[in-house]
Amino acid sequence: MQHITAPELAQWLADSTKKAPILLDVREPWEYETCHIAQAQLIPMSVIPLRLDELDPDTEIVCVCHHGGRSMQVAHFLERNGFNQVMNLTGGVHAWALQVDTSMPTY
Repeated sequence: MQHITAPELAQWLADSTKKAPILLDVREPWEYETCHIAQAQLIPMSVIPLRLDELDPDTEIVCVCHHGGRSMQVAHFLERNGFNQVMNLTGGVHAWALQVDTSMPTY
């Protein structure tokens, strides 16, 4: 599994010449409602095994949570289930709020 920082992800998303990754937000719905990266798709960690068929194993996936711990667990799970292009957002949405979008609420 690879890791990506918030500024690196922001640069990637801003580059229209690159295909955007799936931003997989694995937090709980209340956390997602509090703040999230605009393009993020919410699938809570607890239901990832039930919803694997919604994800494309051939597309790059960046797993996102609050600080990076849960998303790292999900990234490892995805890799064990045949997903080869998985990254973890280091520091999660908290890092995004501090380093990229300072208008984003933190919790």
